[in-house]
Formats: sequence, structure tokens, C-alpha cells
Amino acid sequence: MNYTKMYKLRKTIFILGILLPMSLLAQLNSRNDNNVKELDANKTTRKISTLLYYINNYYVDTLDMSGVVETAIVQTLKELDPHSAYISAEDVERADEPLKGSFEGVGITFQLYKDTILVVSPIPGGPSDKVGIMAGDKILKVDGEIAYGEDITNKWVMEHLRGDKGTKVDVSIFRHGNIDLLDFEITRDKIPINSMDAAFMLDDNTGYIKLNRFSKTSLQEVNDALLELKSQGLKNLVFDLRSNSGGYLGTAMSISDEFLPEDKLIVYTEGIHTPRQELVATSAGEFEDGKLIVLINEGSASASEIVSGAIQDWDRGVIIGRRSFGKGLVQRPLQLPDKSVVRLTIARYYTPSGRCIQKPYDGGNEEYYSDFKHRMEHGELIHPDSINFPDSLKYATNNGRTVYGGGGIMPDIFVPLDSVRYNKLYSQFIRKGIFNSYVNDYLDKNRVDLMNTYSDFEEYNDSFSLSDDDFNNFLEVAKNKDIDIEDPELTPNVDFIKLQIKSLMARNLYETSDYFETLFPMDKEIKTALEVINDNKRYNNLILKK
Repeated sequence: MNYTKMYKLRKTIFILGILLPMSLLAQLNSRNDNNVKELDANKTTRKISTLLYYINNYYVDTLDMSGVVETAIVQTLKELDPHSAYISAEDVERADEPLKGSFEGVGITFQLYKDTILVVSPIPGGPSDKVGIMAGDKILKVDGEIAYGEDITNKWVMEHLRGDKGTKVDVSIFRHGNIDLLDFEITRDKIPINSMDAAFMLDDNTGYIKLNRFSKTSLQEVNDALLELKSQGLKNLVFDLRSNSGGYLGTAMSISDEFLPEDKLIVYTEGIHTPRQELVATSAGEFEDGKLIVLINEGSASASEIVSGAIQDWDRGVIIGRRSFGKGLVQRPLQLPDKSVVRLTIARYYTPSGRCIQKPYDGGNEEYYSDFKHRMEHGELIHPDSINFPDSLKYATNNGRTVYGGGGIMPDIFVPLDSVRYNKLYSQFIRKGIFNSYVNDYLDKNRVDLMNTYSDFEEYNDSFSLSDDDFNNFLEVAKNKDIDIEDPELTPNVDFIKLQIKSLMARNLYETSDYFETLFPMDKEIKTALEVINDNKRYNNLILKK
């Protein structure tokens, strides 16, 4: 739109307004606005169409016009905002898969280990589990085709093991202790994708739920977990949304509804072409009473910020952690003629107090996605005082507590990133795959003995500990990967590294959630949450303070 012309047009109308009735002025202003918009839109559309016609008919070389158009679409969307996106027709189904909550395939969690498909665990009740495939198995052939070597990628595995429900696939397995390969015929089926990582009791009264995304199945998963935890004595809840990047708005609304009383505003959306829409809590709710802690960090975005913002604005619970990501733009999927999809930003999210969740993005996409680096450089992840909020961004919760807008949700209690625990040495262990490499080798040799010794997770968690000799073997694996082991970085972290190894083994031997239950005693945010919950005066002061 030509804003100079618009300004002159409005100025002329304003002068005429001295002589014209206000009702007529309003009609004239609206009519002219619409006419200008329509003329500009038509002119722009014709311009783009003409350009594509010229390229297609006059360009010197033969072109893939579909590729040209796709590139133009992608580049155009990049100029709008960081979250408007284009998804090709062939990628649409896979892009939506994690949020839909299921896919069709053989039902295993796997990783590529030394160019081999290693079964981390079969999904309980899934096709692979039913035929007897076990954690630690290595898939060496798929339908008679070699399934190991440098050509085997995650994409290769997906293409060969996923497929329509009812179709069959033959796999040949190497299992430790067996000389010959084991052959299995697996009938593919619908496989659920859980959005909840863990749900267990932290102590006699306090439960813990960790959600990794807001999918179609999340509400049911959370409800089932709450009912199970209530049967174990749940009175208080720690709801972990750390590094949860979001998902469906409707799911965020429904899960917020579990914590908030009827008629409480949860979130509203608004855009120039999208009238204000308010989402309000209903009479439903599995946990409207009891102490509530929500954990967030710099990776918590979108739907996570809707939930934590509503909880904070209504003083329903205490937010602990670090400032969230600041993704408050609403996308609407719009289908193009070839079945591809544009996810176009149409509105912004606002918390009940009126805070806009979205952080600024006028510096461009590269700057926007470098935000974590900037937060680290500015010291925000270590020191909350490095975050400056102007008075213009000041808002008030239901009880009159001061909160701030400007992007993201600032927690009520700040817990700094542990730069000692997550130091350079630990980062190298992660980046070079030392943890997974060691755990896979260890379990390859000791899985049977461990399962015979510890019949269930509770016994394992209470009794198993990594010996000093085993820990030294872990360090040798790291040294063989050219990692320089320095005592100042290692010594303060020995207990945490051992617990990390134990947790990864628990996940591989038992259930995914057992990883989190093993690790939580050394989780600083959870430790802080328990301290707040068990101190009535401190908890009440945090949500009632004016």
C-alpha cells in the first residue's frame, strides 16, 4: 500500500469533514479506504502474474517454473515475519504428524549407531513389540536389503520402515548372544506419538508432569496423568513446559482450562484482518485447586506461553525458570492449488492482562533466531537483573502484581542456567555423542545382567550406581574422541555426569519417563519448585503480593 497517498487522502477527507456530517464522513472514509486497498491489491497481483508470464515465455534458458514460484513464495514469506512458512505438498502430512499424535509404521524408537539401526526401545503394544523385537536389537536387513553402512540415514529408515497400516515388512535382527540373525515379519499399524514425557510423584503430595508439545492427544494424556497422580495422593503439581515449543491453540486453551475456574479469560488473539477472539475457561477442570508451579525456559514458546501467561495473570500458580522464547504470532494454514500450504501469520496472542507475547522481530529473521546467543552474551540466562523492562510495558495481574510485556513470559522466580554443570566439557560430551556411545556399548554387554538384577525401574533407581571403574571407561571413550578432560570442568560435575548416564540407561532399559524420574533429584528448577510448594508463606506471598 502507498502510505503517502493514503495520508494525503485522509487529510483531504478530514478537511471535508468540517463541512460534512460525521456519519457521511465515516462512510466516505471507509469507502475510500476499501477502494484504495482493492486497487493496490489488484495492481500488485497483476504485476506478479505479468512477471511470471515474462519469465516463463521469454527467459533465455529452460526453467523449472514450479521451483521458481516456490522460491518466490519462500522468500516473500521471509520478508513478513519469522513464523509465516511454506510447506510443499509432499511435506504437509509429515509436518503435521507430531501434532496429530500418530503415524503408521513398525513402532520403534531408534538411533543410528555406528552406521547401524539400533532399536532404543519398541513402543509398548506396537507392531515390533508384539513380534518380540527388543531394546538393543540391531536391524541389519529390511526386506532383504542391507540396512547398515554409510548410506543408511534417518530418511532411509523412515522410508523403509514406515508405511500404510496393514502392510508388512521383513527385518533381520542381530541380538547380542545369538550367532545367527533373527528374522521377523512385522505388520505395520497406527503408532501413537505421545506428547507427555513423564508423569510421576516427586514426594507424597506433589506430582510432576512434563509436556513436550501441545498436540491433539495432549489433553487426554494430561487428564489421564492427573487422575493417576490423584490416586497416588496428588495435592500439588509441578507442570514442566521447559523447551516445549508449542502446538495447537485449542489444546493450550483446554489444558489451561484444567487449572482455571469458569469464565476466566485464557488468551485473546487479534490482528488487522482478524477481529479480537477471546478464549475463556469452562466449568471443566481436573486441577483448579492445589498449589501449582509451571516451569519455563528460553525454549518454551507459543502454546507454552499461553498457558504460563494465563496462570501468572490470574495468580493461579507460580512461574519458575527463565524468560520464555516470545513466540506470540498466530498462523493459519492456507492451502494453495497444488495442495501445498502456507502457514500465514494472521494475529497476535495476548495474555489476560493484555501483554503481547511476541518479541520484536524487526531486525530480521537471522537476528530473531540468534536471540538465545544474545541472551547468553548479555548475561540474561545467568543474571535476571540484566533484563530491563520499560514502564510502558508494565501490566498487573489479578492480584495487582507487576508483570511485563515486550515478548515472552518472565518467571516469578528466576533460576539461572547452570554454567558450571552445563560447561564446555559437558557440551562436548553431548555434541560428540559420548553419552549415547558409552550407554549403548555398556548395555550391549550388560543388558541381560542388569534386567536380571533389577526386575523393575524402582529397584534399579534405588540400587544402581555407576562404579568408578565404569566412569573411568566413560572418560576413556571421551578421550578417544579427542576430548580434552580438564579437572576444573570435570570435578564439580562427576556426580551429575554419573546420574546422566544412569538416567539414559533407565530410559533404555525401562520407560522414557524413567529418564526424568532418575534425573530430577539434581534438577535445580524442580528443587526450587518443591522448596516453594513446601513453604506455604513463600508460595502465598508470591501469588498474593501487590
